[in-house]
Amino acid sequence: MTSTRQASAREAARQGTAGPFAALLLAVLSFSLLQTMVVPALPDLQRELDVSPTTTAWLISSFLLTSSVGTVIIGRLGDMFGKRRLLLVSLAILAAGTLLAALAGALPGSIGVLVAARAVQGLGAGTFPLAFGIVRETFPRDRVPVAIGTVSAIFGIGFGVGLVVPGPIIDALGWPWLFWAALVVIVLALAAVAAFVARDRPGLGGRVDWVGAGVLTVALTALLLAISQSRLWAPAVVVALAAVAVAAFAGFVLLESRLAEPLVDLRVLRRRTLVTANLTALIIGFGMYGAFTLVPQLVQTPTEAGYGFGATVTESGLYLLPMAVTMLFAGPLAGRLGPRIGFTATLVAACLIGAVGFAAFAVGHQHPWAVATGAGVLGVGIGFAFSSLANVVVGAVEPHETGEATGVNTIVRTIGGSLGAQVATAVVGATTATGLPTAAGYTTAFAVSAVALVAAALVALAGGRGRAR
Repeated sequence: MTSTRQASAREAARQGTAGPFAALLLAVLSFSLLQTMVVPALPDLQRELDVSPTTTAWLISSFLLTSSVGTVIIGRLGDMFGKRRLLLVSLAILAAGTLLAALAGALPGSIGVLVAARAVQGLGAGTFPLAFGIVRETFPRDRVPVAIGTVSAIFGIGFGVGLVVPGPIIDALGWPWLFWAALVVIVLALAAVAAFVARDRPGLGGRVDWVGAGVLTVALTALLLAISQSRLWAPAVVVALAAVAVAAFAGFVLLESRLAEPLVDLRVLRRRTLVTANLTALIIGFGMYGAFTLVPQLVQTPTEAGYGFGATVTESGLYLLPMAVTMLFAGPLAGRLGPRIGFTATLVAACLIGAVGFAAFAVGHQHPWAVATGAGVLGVGIGFAFSSLANVVVGAVEPHETGEATGVNTIVRTIGGSLGAQVATAVVGATTATGLPTAAGYTTAFAVSAVALVAAALVALAGGRGRAR
């Protein structure tokens, strides 16, 4: 009788969280798609709006800058004033930016409007830490690791799918429909969160550290500009930006350490588990994000170069499809394994699996089957990594610290990804023949990513067992 009652209770809990969980997945998907959907459209935007590649690159940079700032600030505000409330605000901001982007082609100064719209979209990055916080507050404890793993997987899947679906949409309807399609997903997510996610419990309240938010904004903006524009701007400007970033981060640490209600509680971030989790996230971002940059470029290279496949934009996205498919299964699987063997173990496995995927790229990138296989293996590594990192961080903090801690971890991974993308591009471009990178450049870049992930595995081992609380 007791076991029957327990089974009935578990089933009731599952049914009670199905609607909120679907709403959270849709919210995370709506943002993650926008991270990369614009990337395949850059050549069309450059041609139709008659602008340079440097100008269109700001469609990536503006989104990156505001999303990095928004992740921590909105995550912290969610901890203070309610995660559901801030999730609705984030989705509303995301919808406004996407609507503006969809209309940009019909407005004067289209490229400027589009860059501004992408900056507004980036502020919706708070959906990720807020979703983690809502899962932890509302789901049965035994379901939290798997739920977090699934949310993490959807975030990664959206990133990959955002590279796959734009080709057919652009070919059939034109680039503005990328944003109209994304707007439909966002509106559905907004409605689902409003309908299914329970109203917030009382938050921490308190005063918002706007001065700290401003200093952190300066620090992150200067750092990410120094990274993203390092190959385009004069070295003196890049060095100056790096110096500003260092000074602003130092000022931020001094300011936060003196406040009773800081934007970021540095005492929390000094915990050993979080230090190693954030350092691991930095290295994982550095290693893994090179795939999103290099694989489409590789497969689109004309066959005359001796190694490319001459793929179209649509076809190049299909080479990354195995990555999206395997991520879908890997994230929840890591969430199930973690409570049994420890999330540090699954994180180490993630890094080593990812290294194998990059090794497949390095050795066999002249063969379509090897690229597709490497993408599938890498998808397992990314799915495990995103899920394990999130669970390690969540397990190391109290519920009211979840948004802040996961937001910082997401920013660190983004910084690592920005740096990794720049390094990968520089390595590939260092050797050219007949105006195109050589195959050796890709081999070296993929090998660098594999080595980085092995290093991330060693760092992760220093973090302890990482079991969820």
